[in-house]
Order: sequence, then structure tokens, then C-alpha cells
Amino acid sequence: MYQLHIANKNYSSWSLRPWVLMKTLGIKFEEISHSFKPDNFDRFKVFSPSAKIPVLIDGNVTIWDSLAITEYLFESHATVWPEQRIARAWARSAAAEMHSSFQSLRTCCPMSVGVVAKLKQMTVDLEKDIRRLDELFLSGLEEFSGPFLAGDKFTAVDAFFCPVAFRVKNYNLLLNRKSLDYVEKLLALPAMQEWEERALEEPERDLRQEAELDHYANREEDHRRQFINHSMVFLKSHGNIFSVENCLSTSLLQTAL
Repeated sequence: MYQLHIANKNYSSWSLRPWVLMKTLGIKFEEISHSFKPDNFDRFKVFSPSAKIPVLIDGNVTIWDSLAITEYLFESHATVWPEQRIARAWARSAAAEMHSSFQSLRTCCPMSVGVVAKLKQMTVDLEKDIRRLDELFLSGLEEFSGPFLAGDKFTAVDAFFCPVAFRVKNYNLLLNRKSLDYVEKLLALPAMQEWEERALEEPERDLRQEAELDHYANREEDHRRQFINHSMVFLKSHGNIFSVENCLSTSLLQTAL
């Protein structure tokens, strides 16, 4: 059986992609979860050549990077990509674009499944990313007739935009109605609902990622089961006290912890 190494469900958008793909397509795997901590590199390097997550292990074979995992799975599971050649080419192009682009969307709208927030500022680059996202969704839905991006079946291209669905919902990003209907369809998938429920139950908080969210947005709701008032959390180390708001610097966070 495959082993899939993933990180915190609340934060890890890259982990979600192969996880939701395998769950939705019924590809069995053993899930091995890891929490983000300052010693990520040393801990993750044990099983991941890049010291990053996700990682798929199949016997003696180790595959790292979400796109590489997807292509590896396709070799044994044909339903990973659309059956029709043109749809498959489009789906691969769209997934690759998500894999390599949308940097402002990633940066300004950090993934936090349990937190609803309002952006402090709509930057020009973020606006361009949202406009391109809407354009891409409409292109796939119209060309291949939906309800998924490349046709009537959920495939890898949809999995690659599942983290975006959480961002659209939690940051109230404005898209065309047809695009929003697609986002709602992704959010309604049983695997997405399972991921969300388990994300809300996680007790761990990654302070760097919490601080990044606070840098770009104002929190309006926190649906996580074990809520922490981050404005009251302080880290004590070497006789010094650091507020969470000051943990945007990775070096400071590592020192504090």
C-alpha cells in the first residue's frame, strides 16, 4: 500500500492535493501526518529527499513534489487524468500553471482552513491572479461542459485547485457565478469535507503561518475546535519574550522556539 506523508491539514495546501486526489478516486494509502515545527528540515529529510512535504512512498520508491506524485499515480491509475487526449492536455497545463504560478494568491491569502478573514489590501498582482483564476475556471468549464474542470469526472486538475477553493471561501474572493458554483462543488466533495473536519480538530498552531495570515488579513471567524487567542500568546526563550506578531521572521521564530 502507498504511504503518503503530509503536514498539518489546516495549513498544508500541497499536502491536500495528492490526498484529496487519492481519496476521491479510491486509491488506498496509509496517511502519515507531520506537524510544522522549526526543525522541519531535519525531521522531513528523514523520508523526503527535498525535506518538503508531500511525499509518496511505494515500496522502495520515493516520490516527492505533488505534481510528480500525480504523474506517478497516473501510471497505475488511469483515472488520475482525463481519458480524452485534448482534455488531458488542457488539464495538465492548468495543473502545471497552478503548480508554478499564482504567487500573489498564495502569499496574500495563506491557507488556513478554519479561519475566515478579510484582506487588508487588494494588490494589483493579487487582482491579476484572481482574474486569471476566474478565466481559467471558465475556460475549462465551458470547453469541457463541466461540472469539473476537464469534464464530468473529478481528476488531478480539480485536486490542484482544491486548496484554492478554501481560499476563495475564507477570503471571500470575487469570482464569476459559474466559477463560484465550481468552487462550491469542490467544497462539497466528501474528501474535502473530511479534510476540513480534521483540520478544524488539529490542536497545533504554526506561529509563522498564523502571523503571515495576520499580516495580510483581519480575522473575522475562527472555527477551529481549540481556539488560541494569538494576541495573548507569547513565546519565552533565553529570558526573552516575543509576541506572535513578531514571528513573521523565520529566524526569529526559530530562535523563539
